[in-house]
Amino acid sequence: MADAMEMMILSILGPQLHCEWRLPSWEVAFITSVVFIGMMLSSSLWGNISDKYGRKMGLTLCMVWTLYYGLLSAFAPVYGWILVLRGLVGFGIGGAPQSVTLYSEFLPSKSRATCIMLIEIFWALGAVFEVLLAMLVMPTLGWRWLLAFSTAPLVVFAALCFWLPESARYDVLAGNTLKAMTTLKRIAANNRMEMPKGRLIADRQDERGKIKDLLTPEYRRTTILLWFIWFANAFAYYGLVLLTTELFQAGDICGVHATKAKVEPSCSLECSYLTLDDYKDLLWTTLAEFPGLFITLWVIDRIGRRKTMVICFVAFSVCILPLYACIGRIPLTIFIFIARASITGGWQAAYVYTPEVYPTMTRAVGIGTSSGLARVGALLTPFVAQVLLRSSVYLTLSVYCVCSLLAAVATWFLPIETAGRGLQESSRLNNQHQQTAHTPGPQTHTPGPPTASQANYGTRADPSGPETQPTTSYGNWEGP
Repeated sequence: MADAMEMMILSILGPQLHCEWRLPSWEVAFITSVVFIGMMLSSSLWGNISDKYGRKMGLTLCMVWTLYYGLLSAFAPVYGWILVLRGLVGFGIGGAPQSVTLYSEFLPSKSRATCIMLIEIFWALGAVFEVLLAMLVMPTLGWRWLLAFSTAPLVVFAALCFWLPESARYDVLAGNTLKAMTTLKRIAANNRMEMPKGRLIADRQDERGKIKDLLTPEYRRTTILLWFIWFANAFAYYGLVLLTTELFQAGDICGVHATKAKVEPSCSLECSYLTLDDYKDLLWTTLAEFPGLFITLWVIDRIGRRKTMVICFVAFSVCILPLYACIGRIPLTIFIFIARASITGGWQAAYVYTPEVYPTMTRAVGIGTSSGLARVGALLTPFVAQVLLRSSVYLTLSVYCVCSLLAAVATWFLPIETAGRGLQESSRLNNQHQQTAHTPGPQTHTPGPPTASQANYGTRADPSGPETQPTTSYGNWEGP
């Protein structure tokens, strides 16, 4: 929610500072881009920290960082300071995707997609809340109070983060068996279930969180395709958010054409504040994220992660095509509504797919690097949606349409479908499980630690006899 609010504020802050500080369009675009520069530089770093020192540690640090500099940015006296402080806010937001890493590691495979998609509803709520907050605050108190109030969810997180549990999967790989058992017992108690008999054997791995592990032969193709998919998602999503504000201020596509001829260097300081009607239309298009999430939630387990993303990318491109015509404000709002629902659903499907495809030892850095590439797309998109738009509406729309279609092709060629697939711990463990899965003799199956590990069992040969013992996805569960 905090992440969405900090992102949504960019489309509101830009037009306000453009008028209040008399900024040219390229400086307005750079306010947005500097946030994404910070996110791009920090995403892999936060992923590395989360893989090495724990998901809870990485997530807490990045959110406290964002809170601190988010409040300071409300006091920025001049343009230079707003750039520096918003860039530091972006540096902190770069760690927000680690919340998905932590959350996904507590979920069984049968309900993982549903739970991750449902938690992403708070992204949509954050975006809607930011627009509503702007409608109330901007006309009376101004943008500084809006920046301050937008940190409210971060204040709540900072006050309650000590209750956040560490991932049991991480603790197993880090060799912290006792902490993992404590977490699992807490899960069992909350679900009113008993722990299985036996003990958890940790398979400690000190080599965690290295980017080079994402480019091994097993994951190289998946990683490169995912990087582009995340890039295209952010490029299209944030481009549409910024494009919405520009098109609504112009009235329609024709309005952009009519004002294009007036854009001269001396006239680039001309501005118009967002009106109440602009905020209402922005709210309607923001509400599009909810149907996008719910539709994706309904199809993602039925047709798989890859097909879901392909459909979303293609639907986005199809909704961009009518914008080439000189359509009015109502049809414009409808097509932008559907396009935003589509790209929102596609991005959330990528959030489900990415932690599922990587093992625990590289899961955080996998999401972190993917998020970093997404920020490259978000970094570039203001210069298309806010600057290139002034030169050519058709070229601007073509860039987004082609990028989305290329992402659909990239998604189609992903080598792994993760629907129904348990979370992997490491490539080494996966190979061991594959080798021991054919051990002769009867196999037993006993209930594992509830909720967080029920779905992911393999088998491990027991040296004392031909029978195999159940293996949980946290490590090896040795029976009595």
